[in-house]
Amino acid sequence: MSTKALLDAAMKLKPEERLSLVEGLIQSLDEPDKRLDEIWTEESERRLKAYREGKLEGIPMEEIFKEE
Repeated sequence: MSTKALLDAAMKLKPEERLSLVEGLIQSLDEPDKRLDEIWTEESERRLKAYREGKLEGIPMEEIFKEE
């Protein structure tokens, strides 16, 4: 079934059924990606190690959030 056919069929639903469908679709997009979490964990560990070894310099929080 094409996207257009799905949309046409969805538009024939009652408003509360369309809401339920939309909520289900949004929730399916919001599911955590375990591989992405692993990538960010590896990256944060790599950055922390580089910082501790003096290969990466930190930036003071005040400098990051100062208003221009």
